[in-house]
Amino acid sequence: MEKNTAIVKPLILLVDDNEDILSFIADDLEDKYKVMTACNGATALEALREAPVQLVVSDVMMPVMDGFELCRIIKSEPAYSHIPVVLLTARNTLQSKIEGLELGADAYIEKPFSPEHLQVQIANLLSNRNKIKEFFASSPLVHLRSMAGSRADEQFLEKLNEVITQHLTDINLDVEQLADKMNMSRPTFYRKIKVISDLTPHELINIARLKKAATLLATGHYKINEVAEMTGFASPSNFGRNFQKQFGMLPSEYVTRNHPD
Repeated sequence: MEKNTAIVKPLILLVDDNEDILSFIADDLEDKYKVMTACNGATALEALREAPVQLVVSDVMMPVMDGFELCRIIKSEPAYSHIPVVLLTARNTLQSKIEGLELGADAYIEKPFSPEHLQVQIANLLSNRNKIKEFFASSPLVHLRSMAGSRADEQFLEKLNEVITQHLTDINLDVEQLADKMNMSRPTFYRKIKVISDLTPHELINIARLKKAATLLATGHYKINEVAEMTGFASPSNFGRNFQKQFGMLPSEYVTRNHPD
């Protein structure tokens, strides 16, 4: 049986009240991305509730809800604050740019713009997020909040880390419990974690345990079997396998690196 190796394209949401511009941008992006469209900020928010959008490209001047208000809501709502926002506008005044950036926009592009410019901005924003995710996952002592793309993200990840840490020894901690403790619905929580970290909640819990274990081992005050028990692993061998798979070294090697004497 042939293995399906199809690459999942990132989902981009385009927001503009001009249908011709929407079609023009969508046609240019569809080779590399899955594209959704919305005609104003209000319909864009409806789309964000339904789909795991990874980046938003929005016009500023729109009826019902403009791009500034959409950006403000995205960057202040925990459910969406991880999503990069590119603002497009014909208003090329410095004050307009400042307003967009103060609201948390990740990039600001003046109309008329070249499709290549927009393509590069989108690719760079998504690439930078992926590098941050990879660095977090592979580095034993890098905190969860390192993946934050906004102040709201930072607060969300701080709280999430606190909740996981409080229930570190609970081997039954799952996505339902975490979502409840974070005051989010299960689908919204799952989608947020997947997009912000490229991990499932279960994988994130496991990595958080391993990072706590790395912190404890780095102190030199605990034995490996003690740390395994303190961080909710069923056995030292199970802990060792997980640690090596995540960080590329056994716990004993990690201890030696931190305490060569």
